[in-house]
Amino acid sequence: MTTTEELIAQINRVLDDIKINMGRLFENFDPLYLAFNLNRNLAFLKDLEEELSRRVGETLSYTMSSKRERDPHIRRILLRNHYRMLTLERLRTAITAHKMALATIESNYTFYKGKKIVEVKDITNKEELGSIRISEKPIKLGRVEILPHLAYSGDVLRILGQKSNKTRDTFKEIKSKLKEKGQVQRKGMRIEVEYWQGGRLKKERVELPVDADIDGELKKRFGRKFRWRLLTYVKTKGVLINSHYTIDNLSLAYASLYPEDGAKILALDLFRYYYITSEKERETIGLYPQIRPCIDCHYSIFDLPFMDEPEFRTGFGSMLIIKKCEIETLLSGRRSEISNIPNYLLGGVILYGVSPFDEEKVSKLLGIDEEELKEAIEKFVLSGLHMALFEDTSKFEKFMPKSDKAKQFLELLQG
Repeated sequence: MTTTEELIAQINRVLDDIKINMGRLFENFDPLYLAFNLNRNLAFLKDLEEELSRRVGETLSYTMSSKRERDPHIRRILLRNHYRMLTLERLRTAITAHKMALATIESNYTFYKGKKIVEVKDITNKEELGSIRISEKPIKLGRVEILPHLAYSGDVLRILGQKSNKTRDTFKEIKSKLKEKGQVQRKGMRIEVEYWQGGRLKKERVELPVDADIDGELKKRFGRKFRWRLLTYVKTKGVLINSHYTIDNLSLAYASLYPEDGAKILALDLFRYYYITSEKERETIGLYPQIRPCIDCHYSIFDLPFMDEPEFRTGFGSMLIIKKCEIETLLSGRRSEISNIPNYLLGGVILYGVSPFDEEKVSKLLGIDEEELKEAIEKFVLSGLHMALFEDTSKFEKFMPKSDKAKQFLELLQG
């Protein structure tokens, strides 16, 4: 059985080899062969990560008093533990890069074996590669262009050290934006209620919206004999992406590919991600591991694509995504009424309804066909849902049906 030091040496050799081999793969870009190699690497790296984390554990390095640090034996132990944790971090960064690359390929290409769709994770047999054909998806998420720039070897800082000053500055800008905590907002209240039931005093904790009529709500639930006290407010805060492995990979890739405006381009890609997918889809897509499925507070990165807009105000981009998430919640249980509108077009309809943008601007922002978007808006208007979901429906008037029969049908739908 190998020692931990021998295992660490093996891991570093494997990651160095991956760095060389991945560079060769991108000389002649082939999504199918790339997916096969990524899957092979990922399976091996996961085994190594499982074994190393079992030996090292999750304990972070700790500090000792200055007197003990001068002891050479203690210092040697500290340095050894620190080196082990650095190797584990490098390994996890590499694993995240492989997962993000596979998710990007899956979001841009469809693989077929005969008429059967083959999932990217199942492309593991080299002998079957010749029988698999590839088709580009009409609606794409993420950018295939960033794939050569992800940290497949896990050594982000070493790769960054070989880049220009401009690239390093953009890397820092993107990383600081993604690590920024959202603006804290009060979302609700946790309340403890004491009430009488069956001659006994009972306690219960409930959550209410911050603008709720507390006495009125509690009377409905507990009758008239109760008393309550506020325990705490439910607040929204936290980073947009809760994984520094994902943040490092995104920052490195976008800064390397777009040294001038990498932060703005990433912001636009994240904005598209929220708008052309549903919340359920975002729970399974691995483009941005540990990204929030929905947001409910302001992140300054989403302002970057819209700063030149006449209507721009601080929080403009975040508010558009917050409204999208709110409308998704309102549509829960009513999706069958507009089942003929795919999610990516529904996102376009929602953006058209909540923003000052016209159809041309919306289609350009989201990368969808303008004519398809117009047809989707017409179908949405026929369902009558625009009256219930949007405060201002004047933008939808030009998509109202023209014939008398269609108008009568729409009036019946709207009650």
